[in-house]
Amino acid sequence: MHSDERRGAHSGAHTPGRMANWDLVRIFLAVARTGSFRAAAGQLNMSANFLSKRITAMESAYRTTLMTRHVDGIRLTPEGHKVFEAAMRMEEASFGLDRTLNEATPALNGEVKIAVTEGLGTFWLAPRLVEFQRVYSGLLVDLKCEMRSADILRLEADVAVQLERPANPDLMCVKIGRLHVMPFVSPSYVEVYGMPKDISDLQQNHRMVIQEADQTRGKEMYDKHAVRGQVGFVAMRNNVSSAHVWAVSKGAGIGWLPTYVPALGDPLIALDLGVKFDLDIWLAYHPDAKKIQRVRHLIDWIVQSFDGRKYPWFRDEFVHPNDFQKAYKDAEPLVNLFAGFKTPSRAKVVPMLPVRTSGTDR
Repeated sequence: MHSDERRGAHSGAHTPGRMANWDLVRIFLAVARTGSFRAAAGQLNMSANFLSKRITAMESAYRTTLMTRHVDGIRLTPEGHKVFEAAMRMEEASFGLDRTLNEATPALNGEVKIAVTEGLGTFWLAPRLVEFQRVYSGLLVDLKCEMRSADILRLEADVAVQLERPANPDLMCVKIGRLHVMPFVSPSYVEVYGMPKDISDLQQNHRMVIQEADQTRGKEMYDKHAVRGQVGFVAMRNNVSSAHVWAVSKGAGIGWLPTYVPALGDPLIALDLGVKFDLDIWLAYHPDAKKIQRVRHLIDWIVQSFDGRKYPWFRDEFVHPNDFQKAYKDAEPLVNLFAGFKTPSRAKVVPMLPVRTSGTDR
C-alpha cells in the first residue's frame, strides 16, 4: 500500500463526526435497552426527538442502520446488535475508569451518591444525613429518593437502600434492618368516621388510603382485604410515601404506614387489626465501592442508621409503636429524632391508643 493510501486509511478512521464519544454511546445504549426513544428520554431526562436525531447522526456518520423504528418501539439490526455488544464493553471500561479515578480522589472530599426509597429517604435518612455531613464536611451528598431500584453497576448511585433484595449477583448486598408496616388512623378521621372495631368493620364501613408504587405492598394489601370496589372505599391512591403519610395524617382514610411514622408529627393511632406486614431493608453497593474511603464511610454510617439495637422500629421482631419509648436505647431523646418535622408545640411524646382485637397476623 502506498503511503498516501495508508494516510487515507488512517485518516478515514478518524473522520470528524465518526469517532463515537461516550455521550453518544450512552444514548444508544439507553434506547437499545429500553426499546423506545420515549422510554430512553425519560431515563436520560432528554427529549425523544433529540435522542432520535443523535442516533440518526450516528447512523449517518457510520453509513449503516443500527435500529429500525416501529410503532411499538425500536428493533436493533444485525449491525446494531454488534454495536450494542461493543458499546457495553465501552460502558464497562468507562465505569472501571470512573472507579479508578474515584479511588485516586482525596479520601474525604468529593461526591457520594445514595439511592433510597422515597419514604426512607425523606423521613429517615435526610434528617440523619445532616449529622453525617457535619462530620465529613468536604463531601457533597447526592440523595436520590425514588421508588425504582437504582442500577449500581451503571453508577447511578454509590450505594442503594431498597426494600427488595437486589437480583444481580455481581452486587454486594446486606440486610440492614426490617420495616414493619401496620394500619394507622388519625384522630381527625376518627372524629368523622369513628374507630374501626375490627378488620370486618374496616372493610364494610371505613375509607382507605393506599400507596401503589414499586417496592411497596399497598395494592397487595387492598386486594387481600378489600370486599368492595375502590370507588367509595379507597379515598385516595398515592404513588409516593410522603403524599401517603400526609393523606393518612390529615384524615383522608386509614392507611398502612411504617411503625416509626407516628413520631413525625400529629399523633396517629396504631390499629391492631391483625393485618400488619414487614419488608426487609437492603443495602446494595458495587464490590469495589469499599476501596473508596468516602464511600466506605458512607456505607458504615448507613448501616449504623438502621441499627435495630438503637432504633427498635428496624428490628427483625415487631415492636409496637406504643413501646418505642421504653425500647429506644440512645442518649438523644426519642422526641428529637423527628423534631424538624414538628412545630415546637407538638414536639412532645403523645401516647397512641391502640385498638386491641383478637385478630392474629396473617
